[in-house]
Amino acid sequence: MLATDSSSKEGRTQRNSQPFLNERASGLLLHVASLPSCYGIGDLGTSAYTLADRLQAAGQRYWQILPLNPSNPTSGESPYFSSSAFAGNPLLIDLEALVDWGYLSTQDLQNARVQETDCIDFDVTRPIKLSALYKAVANFDAKNNAEFEQFCENQAFWLHDYALFTVITDIEHTAIWSDWPIGLRDREGRAIDKLESEYAEAIQAQKIIQYWFYKQWFALKAYCNQQGLVIFGDMPIYVSYASADVWANAGLFKLDENKCPTHVSGVPPDYFSATGQLWNNPVYDWDALKAQDYQWWIQRMGGLFTLFDMVRIDHFRGLVQYWQVPAGHATAINGTWEDVPTYELFDALIKAHADFPAVVEDLGLITDDVLAVKQHYGFQGMHILQFAFDSDDASNPHRPENHPERALVYVGTHDNTTLTAWLTEAENHTHERLNRELNGYGNASKEFAVIELAMASEANIAIITAQDLLQLPGSARINNPATLEGNWRWRLTQAQFDAIPFNLVKNLTEKHKRLSTSLIEG
Repeated sequence: MLATDSSSKEGRTQRNSQPFLNERASGLLLHVASLPSCYGIGDLGTSAYTLADRLQAAGQRYWQILPLNPSNPTSGESPYFSSSAFAGNPLLIDLEALVDWGYLSTQDLQNARVQETDCIDFDVTRPIKLSALYKAVANFDAKNNAEFEQFCENQAFWLHDYALFTVITDIEHTAIWSDWPIGLRDREGRAIDKLESEYAEAIQAQKIIQYWFYKQWFALKAYCNQQGLVIFGDMPIYVSYASADVWANAGLFKLDENKCPTHVSGVPPDYFSATGQLWNNPVYDWDALKAQDYQWWIQRMGGLFTLFDMVRIDHFRGLVQYWQVPAGHATAINGTWEDVPTYELFDALIKAHADFPAVVEDLGLITDDVLAVKQHYGFQGMHILQFAFDSDDASNPHRPENHPERALVYVGTHDNTTLTAWLTEAENHTHERLNRELNGYGNASKEFAVIELAMASEANIAIITAQDLLQLPGSARINNPATLEGNWRWRLTQAQFDAIPFNLVKNLTEKHKRLSTSLIEG
């Protein structure tokens, strides 16, 4: 079926029942938007299917991706600050499929082409691609498409609110919905009815675009699963204030009488920033969430488990205690730790989604209460080799000798610089410790010796970024958490995509007994 009810528990009989969570295997971290494409941004088309083939041939098990949600200029195009926790990014839709379906012409494709670079130019790409999508919408007969109607019914818990929010944002020229007319801001029945009457076609257009995204995504996911690949998705812990999620569920967040945040999210000073990270998402009102039996969270996780085979819970620490900062502060320094009803929340989530195929991002300040939650639910956490050699601390969890079997190991994630840049920038004492650890890994480059160190780890899941396999410089970093500008734009050129050394990956995979041969049941 194109789009299943995300709250369905069919096939989920016990938590973490999928065998791949405990298999020794490996995979690639690569954002869909970073794939090569002649339409300005990676998409769900040819390159994605080619990648699936190459991963399968190299014996890989995982394709880890970043959130697929819509990005926007006001949040620096971050997929972690989206207008919806449920919607797909229209820019990732494969236009060539719309030609195959009869909604665009080959000339429309030519008009949508963008010159290839290793950086996404959203200012150029967004208007061109959206123009093509809206032209396709005009050629779509929604009234006589049963599959589209079924999609709208299955996704009703978020789709209509998202379509309304997107249309109002266009009308009001802002997604900061506290600035909208009060009737729309407060979702008054008369104001919403009037909008739905006057902008029915525009609202429908947003639903059609989401239908195409989901249709293409499920087709790609099915193909990947047939190739034995696990699609490894990502859940941002918070949602953006400028989102349909907060607008439609304002009572579940800490907002004032004018619907503005009273407190916002972040983390205290850490490895990435001396002043902490001020994310500025509204924080959850956990009392309100508890009063509705965590239904919003149940729907959110259900949506993710429908889209992905497994999910990484970003900033897991924030679901045990979260750092809240009074709204309006310039940095995250002056915040406070607040408690979350963690066990109630996860008990409710696991009751609704019994196998709960999730792993957790447990980086940063991890206290005993966080470790206790991980142990209680059996969640696997993350270990980063770039964090392993800064000191002689024998208890450092990122040191290879401290990796447990049920865990994930990375050289670096999307929040780290590239391996080549890290090696260039690392201090002498870091290199000395690293060299001692690399003794015996005789690869052609130090980069591949570090990659082999990750593959040799006791951790059952090893994930390597495309940038590190290509030994790219720091300019290929996709995100720097301490900065707001210039992130989320890196992408592969076609030549780089074709040069990813999957033969070497397969050799390391075989050597360290991570070769995948099984298929996902689905």
